[in-house]
Amino acid sequence: MAWFVLFIAGLFEIVWAVGLKYTEGFTRLWPSLITAAGMVISLYLLSTALKQLPIGTAYAVWTGIGAVGTALIGIFFLGEPKDIARILSIFLIVAGIVGLKIFSPAE
Repeated sequence: MAWFVLFIAGLFEIVWAVGLKYTEGFTRLWPSLITAAGMVISLYLLSTALKQLPIGTAYAVWTGIGAVGTALIGIFFLGEPKDIARILSIFLIVAGIVGLKIFSPAE
């Protein structure tokens, strides 16, 4: 269950990371509220997952999910470049996340 909670925490990290783009320095109310809510939920879920998972593994997976998701949103929805080097780099992050999950101690 901790891995599922960690995955959801990573999704909320994507929400707040992308939301930051639309806050305009936290001067826009609704994007700022959504971003802040994403931060709070993400950190709460991360802290919940940490009750059962090692900190190094959980934090790396959490940031990895956020990084990959945010990069993919940038590529597919925000017009950021989708060159082979970026795609390969994203793949390497995913490989690291999978590796951490596979070689992590059981819950």
